[in-house]
Amino acid sequence: MADEDQTDFQLLAEYSADIICRTGLDMRFLYVSPSCVQVLGYTPEEMMGMEPFGHVLPEDLPGLTAVANRNLMPGIEPSRATARMRKKDGTIIWMEISARVVRDSSTEEPLEAVIVMRDVTERKSMEDQLARLALTDGLTGLPNRRAFDQDLDREWKRTLREGSQISLLLVDIDYFKEFNDNYGHQVGDDCLRAIAIAVHGVVRTTDIAARYGGEEIAVILPSTFAPGAVEVAEKVRSAVEALKLHYQVCPDGRSCVTVSVGVGTALARDGGTMRMPESLLLAADNALYKAKHEGRNRIATALLVAFKAG
Repeated sequence: MADEDQTDFQLLAEYSADIICRTGLDMRFLYVSPSCVQVLGYTPEEMMGMEPFGHVLPEDLPGLTAVANRNLMPGIEPSRATARMRKKDGTIIWMEISARVVRDSSTEEPLEAVIVMRDVTERKSMEDQLARLALTDGLTGLPNRRAFDQDLDREWKRTLREGSQISLLLVDIDYFKEFNDNYGHQVGDDCLRAIAIAVHGVVRTTDIAARYGGEEIAVILPSTFAPGAVEVAEKVRSAVEALKLHYQVCPDGRSCVTVSVGVGTALARDGGTMRMPESLLLAADNALYKAKHEGRNRIATALLVAFKAG
């Protein structure tokens, strides 16, 4: 870097809130801007003896290194990467990192690299919060249908991969339309929230309860065969009944809100062709229809065999 350029660079770096660094081709620091004290807690002198990414968490290092190596290739427009770094005091922050090669103007030979690191912890926290909100049902606080679809697809693939089993509960509030018509939507919303809390409170930590739509709640039960699924379903049914949510004009004469539960269970087996998770949904839905047809406030089951590709 020419003396005049180096002076301009250092002047810019001294007053930047970002950490601006120069490294040699051996990836050792040649210069670290003073902002490293405020951002990471290290002095420039301390950082000069470190690897450029020495304070990056090990699990984030491969992705960051891949982006950095790509940025060093000729003719490549540099891109940014985000990674977690550990500060001197032990706290962890998110950093956005970009690297650009400085080349000889006549030979295009690489001379050094300029690395810019910016604290984006607050922005990352906001992005994570927005991502969670996008997957959360605003009324019940449970995962929404989009999140449910993603979770079911993931667990279905894991079931096929491991050759195990998976169960699914579809929980439907009995006569909920009539309940809404008689008590109003505000009371109906309160009822749905109370039931969502009850369901979430009795399922296991490994299970995934989500609002499936309308008055239905779905519960994914990974690695669970039919008897275990029925046991969870009964806990759900009993928990809702125990709420004793008043329902004076229930069509079947009951005095409190109840639920019907359809239980679908899929077994993964070798051979054949892989069936999509919709088949498990259909099995649980058919079981739910059966539970309602047989009188509601009860559980019904369905079983299917999901073949692994092979």
